[in-house]
Amino acid sequence: MTTIYGTNPTAANDLAPKLEYITRTNNQHPVRPGLATRRPWKQMLDLRSFHFPRKIASVITRIKTNIVYFQTNYTIVVLFSVFLSLIWKPFALLILLALIGAWLFLYFLRDEPLTVFDREIDHRVVLIVMSVLTLSVLFLTDAKLNIAVAVVVGVVVVLLHAAVRKTEEINQNEDETSPLLPQV
Repeated sequence: MTTIYGTNPTAANDLAPKLEYITRTNNQHPVRPGLATRRPWKQMLDLRSFHFPRKIASVITRIKTNIVYFQTNYTIVVLFSVFLSLIWKPFALLILLALIGAWLFLYFLRDEPLTVFDREIDHRVVLIVMSVLTLSVLFLTDAKLNIAVAVVVGVVVVLLHAAVRKTEEINQNEDETSPLLPQV
């Protein structure tokens, strides 16, 4: 008799109901619908996707759609801007690196909703709390002006990108799977 360590022998029929249960569970409690993963940078920076809109209503719709779709990428852009602004402030940079570790653990690398005292914490609450905590702690360092300028530059870059990036392909790619994306 051959022994395989780390596995339990099961019949094919026993496995099917368990997989069905897992699938049903994940569908009942989706994790950040439409926002669960970082979008590919190649898709975000595709030059064929850039076009200046003609109407202000189109700009607003594009910004709303792109911010929802590229939320994680945009957060990384703003954090990278802050990181670059702190290169000459080593103490603030070390604090930022510790905070980035917290961001990775609590927001970016999380597959399931954060649970504290048996309560699920919405990803938007985690995003807001981590943003306020990051800015508050960094403003306690001697790099206030650097951080303020970096955040403003990061937000301007994000808004410019979101305004000029077309959203038609996003809506086609999503194929109506995400209720969070406004229709253009």
